[in-house]
Amino acid sequence: MEETKKLFSQRAIAIATYFGGPAAAGYLVKKNYESHDQSEKGKKAFIIGIISTLLIFAGIFSIPEHIIDKIPNAVIPAIYTGIIYLIVEKIQGQWLKEHKESGGEFYSGWKATGIGAIFMVILLAMIAGTAFIAGDLSKPDFDATTYDTEVAKFVENENQSLAVFNVINMAEPQYLIKEFSKGIVLWKENKEIVNRLNSIENLPVELLEQNKKLLKYCDLRIQHNEIIVKAISEETDKYVSEIDRIGMEINKILEELK
Repeated sequence: MEETKKLFSQRAIAIATYFGGPAAAGYLVKKNYESHDQSEKGKKAFIIGIISTLLIFAGIFSIPEHIIDKIPNAVIPAIYTGIIYLIVEKIQGQWLKEHKESGGEFYSGWKATGIGAIFMVILLAMIAGTAFIAGDLSKPDFDATTYDTEVAKFVENENQSLAVFNVINMAEPQYLIKEFSKGIVLWKENKEIVNRLNSIENLPVELLEQNKKLLKYCDLRIQHNEIIVKAISEETDKYVSEIDRIGMEINKILEELK
């Protein structure tokens, strides 16, 4: 094993799994496999993660509404996260243990959270689309084409703004400041996108409620980026508690968006 290579810990994989589902876990497991020159195993892990995610959500949609409403939002993610944790322990646990004992480096939990968030947005888009196709929305007679186009723009901005978390531990401060500042602009654009979504006639109540949460989510991301830029610019760690607090609020709103 090459000591210079970073790996994703079981904890990091669990964080990404909770927010982004098994597909996020498959992606991180894939990256670990690639660090050991086992790309084929990595591809299989990612494919299994994607299939597992699809099966989970197909199962959820097959549960009668009066039953699913009684299940706390955190239960299902907690179950599949626990299962993934045990699987990672079985297939990569020894690697990770040896890597840690030899002083090897691990990617931060923030990076795992960022990746999980990206997969979360993808899942939200899938759920919204599936619900519409299945006729679960109360008013299907709205401009779905415009809605899908705007959501795609939102997701693209989301992906661009979160990409900086992939290099946050290795990039130069000025680059990070530039990228997080660019993220602020992208999140403000996303607020405009959500406002345009709200203006679509006959938009179902479910989507209007989701849009309220998305606006709050955008505001939190803007605050998060602003305080990170401030911390980097001032070369201080006095804002760590504030960054963590906003991060927890972001995680909370992501959980509500599920």
